[in-house]
Amino acid sequence: MNIFIAKLDYDTQEADVRDAFEAYGDVDSVKIIMDKFTGRSKGYGFIEMPNDEEANEAINNLNDSELDGRTIVVKKSRPKESNNRYSNNRGGYRNNNY
Repeated sequence: MNIFIAKLDYDTQEADVRDAFEAYGDVDSVKIIMDKFTGRSKGYGFIEMPNDEEANEAINNLNDSELDGRTIVVKKSRPKESNNRYSNNRGGYRNNNY
């Protein structure tokens, strides 16, 4: 199961997140999203756990808990929705005036 985690302290490391989730089961991967310009954490990330039952237990127990002094948000990740608001399917920006 893919899990979304938010409101992370900017100094929280992937190892810290892994340790918190491994208390509930196996963790395949942890990815904290970094700003590509500054290299600083954006304060959210994703965890992949192979066992859905363990993942749900982690979500239930870690949501609204404290990690590195911050109250974190943990929930099941939803698939990324396509965002076509800038596309007119012709490769350019949408202009509704035609």
